[in-house]
This record gives sequence, structure tokens and C-alpha cells, in this order.
Amino acid sequence: MKKIIHLSDLHIGHEDCGLKFHRIINKISKTKKPAKGYIIVITGDISDNANHSDYTDEAVKGVELLTKRGYRVLVVPGNHDYGKGAAGKKKFVRIFKERFYGSPDISYPKVDIIGRTAFIGLDSTAEELHWYDRFSSEGELGKKQLKRLRNIMKDEKVKSRKKVIYLHHHPKDFKLGMQLKDNEDLRKVISGKVDAILFGHYHRDVESAGKEYHGKWRIPRWYNAGSSTHKNGHPGFQRVIDLAQPDPGKDYNGNFI
Repeated sequence: MKKIIHLSDLHIGHEDCGLKFHRIINKISKTKKPAKGYIIVITGDISDNANHSDYTDEAVKGVELLTKRGYRVLVVPGNHDYGKGAAGKKKFVRIFKERFYGSPDISYPKVDIIGRTAFIGLDSTAEELHWYDRFSSEGELGKKQLKRLRNIMKDEKVKSRKKVIYLHHHPKDFKLGMQLKDNEDLRKVISGKVDAILFGHYHRDVESAGKEYHGKWRIPRWYNAGSSTHKNGHPGFQRVIDLAQPDPGKDYNGNFI
């Protein structure tokens, strides 16, 4: 079974975050071989501000470099990938798909069956782009996406495999102004049915925003990567996760910076 490297909140374009991402890329390339043995999952805020196309250009080039070096890379958007954080624009939903997936026709949940694992990517930001949502950084999946997720969880190809849910916002009721508003609806769909849930968004005190939730919703692994590039000096992780090990204590921070 392939191991997972979980990154989040790269915020490329902000100060030296782009440089740090390249350090992460180079360190992964040197230490995690063969590349085909790993899946890299990036849970949003890849760019610091989607209004700056050069930030997105740099982010895409970094992801493409990992791909050229043989790694499979899975990404989902964060709030900064649709704007500058609290104020997003709907046009960036399409742009993100075109730049990172190569097609505007991708829909969420995005399902990738890789060996014995089903990776299910959710967009927790697109439903938060109305004018009245521009005063916070909350997330929302929406009824349509949750309905599709419910159907996906019943699919035999998914049911027979290990399952990883990945999204940007913290999936449990968390900080006011940053929480996933329909988290209870998500719980009803995935409780006891997935093996890990990966996310980011909250940079500070990431330990208490992540693995202390191990076992909640009957899901063994909860991981918040924080800011993997340590934006503004905030803590963050580049975790290496082995789902073949039932004990999450075997997972570790790669320290790729």
C-alpha cells in the first residue's frame, strides 16, 4: 500500500513560502523513494491569493515538478485558492480546475482509486463565495456535494478499499468564523466509514486542531497539516502516513524543510 505525504496551506506567493515549498519538493525527492510508493495530498491554500496569477503559476509549476519526479499528487482548493482569503470569486472555481486538474469539468467529490485506497477530495470553499459569506473564512460543502458523497460511499469499488477524505476546512465544529458549517451533515455520511480525514486551514495550535480527534466519528486518523511552509512562522507539518499500520502513532512528521 502506498504511503501518504500530507501537505497543506503552502500559501505560495506569500514572502518565502514558495522557496520553502521548493525545499519540501527537493527533500521529498531525495528521501522518499521510490516516488511511486507515495501519494502526496495537498489540502488547499496552495496559492496565497488567486487574484495574482503569478502566484498560481508558481504553485502549478511546483505540483508539476513533483509529478515529473514520479509522485502522484492530489489537491483540493482552499479559500485562498479562490481569492485572498475571506473574499473569493466564483470565476476561480473554474480556473483552479483548469490549472490543477487540466479540465474545468471535474466535479466534487473528486474520487481517485489508487491501489487499495480510495481518495475522496471535497471542495469546502465553493459554497462560500456569496457576497454575504465574505466576512469570514468558514467552509461549506453544500447539499449537492454531500448527496454525491453519500452515493460514492455506497459504491462497491470504494467500499472495498481503505478510504481517505481530504478537504481544506476543519471537518469538526471548531473556531468561529473558520468552521465547516455543515460538518454535522458530513459526519452522518462518513462516520465509521473512512480510515483517515486530512485537512488544513487552521495554522495555530495545529496539534489540538488535528490528531487529538483520532477516533472521533469512528475515524482512526484526523490530521491537520497547519501551514506546511510555516507561513508567518506558524507551525505546520509534512506528515508521512501509512494506512497499512493500524496504529496512527507510527505516522510521523517528515520535516522536509
